[in-house]
Amino acid sequence: MTRAAFQVLVIPYRTMADGEPRYLLFKRSDLDVWQGIAGGGEDDEEPEQTARREALEEAGIPKDACLMRLDSLASIPAIHFADRYLWGDDIDVIPEFSFGVEVQIKEVCLSGEHSACEWLDYETARSRLEWDSNRTALWELHRRLLARHA
Repeated sequence: MTRAAFQVLVIPYRTMADGEPRYLLFKRSDLDVWQGIAGGGEDDEEPEQTARREALEEAGIPKDACLMRLDSLASIPAIHFADRYLWGDDIDVIPEFSFGVEVQIKEVCLSGEHSACEWLDYETARSRLEWDSNRTALWELHRRLLARHA
């Protein structure tokens, strides 16, 4: 299995009875920061396939869950990835594609990559996120969900 030169960010969400969305964030075991589900493509996967696989692996979210591709796109320095040597010397940054995924299952399962997860309202989730790319994707997802229920 070869690590593809892109990353995905997946933000799980659900809409509560009052119509307000909640977002599921994960506390990383290795960095002690909160984020959405993140991971890299494998072999010839497309970003959507990677997002579905990562959501299943990291949280037990079924592959057939409603996935929303966001316009938010970030660039991450390749130096942050252990497998960067596979991509050659001409790749300095890789794209991070963002998605929202609707969660209808009652319980999510934590992978070993995370020490905790929590369902949060928008403002609380936004304040916990470490990286601007995660905050931007969350903002876009939140705006889209509010527009859908307006």
